[in-house]
Amino acid sequence: MGKPTGFKEYTRELPAKKNVEERLKDHHEFISNYSDKQLNEQSARCMNCGVPFCHNGCPLGNIIPEFNDAVYNKQWREAYEILASTNNFPEFTGRICPAPCESACVLGINQPPVAIEEIEKHIIETAFQQDFVNPKKPNISTGKKVAIVGSGPAGLAAAAQLNAAGHSVTVYERDDEPGGLLRYGIPDFKLEKWIVDRRISLMKEEGIIFKCHAHVGVNISINDLLREFHAIVLAGGSTVPRDLDLPGRHLKGIHFAMPYLKQQNKRNQSKDPLLYAKIESNIEGHSIIALGKDVVVIGGGDTGSDCVGTSNRQGADSVTQFELLPKPDIHRTVNMPWPTYPMVLKSSSSHEEGCEREWAVTTKEFIGDEHGNLKALKIARLEWKSAADGRPASFQEIPGTEKEISCQLAFLALGFMYPDKDGLLSHLGIELDDRGNVKASEKNYQTNIQKIFAAGDMRRGQSLVVWAISEGRECARQVDEFLGNKNSVLVEKDKNILSLY
Repeated sequence: MGKPTGFKEYTRELPAKKNVEERLKDHHEFISNYSDKQLNEQSARCMNCGVPFCHNGCPLGNIIPEFNDAVYNKQWREAYEILASTNNFPEFTGRICPAPCESACVLGINQPPVAIEEIEKHIIETAFQQDFVNPKKPNISTGKKVAIVGSGPAGLAAAAQLNAAGHSVTVYERDDEPGGLLRYGIPDFKLEKWIVDRRISLMKEEGIIFKCHAHVGVNISINDLLREFHAIVLAGGSTVPRDLDLPGRHLKGIHFAMPYLKQQNKRNQSKDPLLYAKIESNIEGHSIIALGKDVVVIGGGDTGSDCVGTSNRQGADSVTQFELLPKPDIHRTVNMPWPTYPMVLKSSSSHEEGCEREWAVTTKEFIGDEHGNLKALKIARLEWKSAADGRPASFQEIPGTEKEISCQLAFLALGFMYPDKDGLLSHLGIELDDRGNVKASEKNYQTNIQKIFAAGDMRRGQSLVVWAISEGRECARQVDEFLGNKNSVLVEKDKNILSLY
């Protein structure tokens, strides 16, 4: 590595953030950049590991030690080319990935791990600033046409790879603009939408066609796609939210998390916040605002955290987040050995901004007023018992802990169960697995219909953006092989890594 003793000389340091009072005034990103000196020191912390476990920790197989070395030596074009060889969208993962690579960092065994995610973000932003990132139109055309249904991270990755291989690619998106979860599911304070627009514009210049307001199976005929295209990739995501069937669920003021986040993202872009409700008939058609309300977020994951940050920016009187599971440990335990991804306590930037966090809590009832509006929640504390591996296994309510708390706005952030089966999937007769996801081969991503493939959350279930990108890339390679491309530029993930050694 560029500085073999760097890990001994420097400790982990993250870029500064705007103070809470300032960042709550708007929905913009609030994390600054490293100085040149900080970036040089942070890249210098990467060790010359005999086996770099970060490769295995990253679902994309990013070639991390090599791009860290290039950053240390200020070889920015090389750093960008190494990163782009495995990751189509580092500007997304550099902002919103939970960084499983850092959990697998060898330095992380007894020191804070290398700040891989931040270095990744700095590489791609420097590459854009120095005009290294340019549209790359394929040199050949195979004459084959591929349709991608869904423009989230999996669909975009599949589209980029298949276009690079020389196929003609058309992406169908049911909403008004491409990006899927990246555009309307993730708040602007984590990922501003000009970053998504910048990448979409680049992909259009490379020859990819995007068709929006195109809901395949509703206003776009799947039969037309079957006739027109040689292959179809389903990348519509896992969109059916998990609900809470409790007394009072019908009350006004109880919402799934995603429509709430989507409405605010539309407001930030000066769009009609109810446009989603008009497109999707199963979503209530009224505006959701947290101003002046006691907000409770039910669900302790990233989506719940995004509701916390958005509620605070809208001026909620109070924000509380509930988690059914017990509070995690701060550090790894014997049941979470390195280099596995540890289930330890995580606090997001939204939690820093003001939030009461409650663990081992169950919601028993939604309580309303005489007008049918939510006014309180009935909750109780739980006692958990652990399994032999230390993980929570079963629980029971603690007698005498039942109480009511004030709440006029509740968000259900309990994750997603499976893709929407009505319309496209049911019309095609696509087989589903035991969990309700599209059943597609682990080996070739192919469904029970030969020319139709599936990738991302629609195939594997709700997961991370970085896994969706990986799925899209690997699915594209299988589609490319199915289409008989003898001169493919697409290679397996592991072969890409090994090519540097």
